[in-house]
Amino acid sequence: MTNSLALVEVAAIAPGSGRTIESDGQRYAVFNCEGTFHVIDDACPHRGGPLGAGYFEGCDVYCPLHGWAFDVRTGACKSNPGRPVRAYPTHVRDGQVWIDR
Repeated sequence: MTNSLALVEVAAIAPGSGRTIESDGQRYAVFNCEGTFHVIDDACPHRGGPLGAGYFEGCDVYCPLHGWAFDVRTGACKSNPGRPVRAYPTHVRDGQVWIDR
């Protein structure tokens, strides 16, 4: 059984942008990549940098501390393939971005 959680209103994340959302005691990085929402864990595995505050281009986010690159669709780390972040199944319902965890 999945546990769904509403994170943020769709209107709060413009296309081509992302941000950190704190909910239920956790930090998530939410991105609007070409009109599709993606959610990954907010902390970079290198030094804990807030990925939601990173430079976002295409569907890649770059950690603001040391520049590690992550694909927001999968959580894969392009800079160090052995250090991905968790990506969450995401859907939009009633104007909200939801994740299944």
